[in-house]
Amino acid sequence: MLGDPIADYLTRVRNAIKANHRVVEIPASNIKKEITKVLFDKGYIANFKFEETGPQGVIKIALKYNPINNLSAITKIERISKPGHRQYVGTDSMPRVLNGLGVAILSTSKGVMTDKEARKHNIGGEVLCFVY
Repeated sequence: MLGDPIADYLTRVRNAIKANHRVVEIPASNIKKEITKVLFDKGYIANFKFEETGPQGVIKIALKYNPINNLSAITKIERISKPGHRQYVGTDSMPRVLNGLGVAILSTSKGVMTDKEARKHNIGGEVLCFVY
């Protein structure tokens, strides 16, 4: 049993990028699927596929690299809210990642979304991670 499945998800992506893998497989859950959709919508990953194999399923993520210099679209992916120390923010204290160049992924009452979308809907939530 894993202690923090979201940290495991982010670590698998981070390790795959460092090893220059093109595809990474991650055990699926609903929150991981939503984080994957946000990463795809914001252009940090090339593609993804949900496979329903076994009781849990698998998320296959195709990582995005620059064709010229082979650098990943994700420079850094960092867990913010941890099980022992949750980080909740309101709309007034919403974090800005790299002055708006990166995204903070939040879990809100309206679902998983970026900091910009949460500001637009005027809702706060738990800051899951920073991506840039």
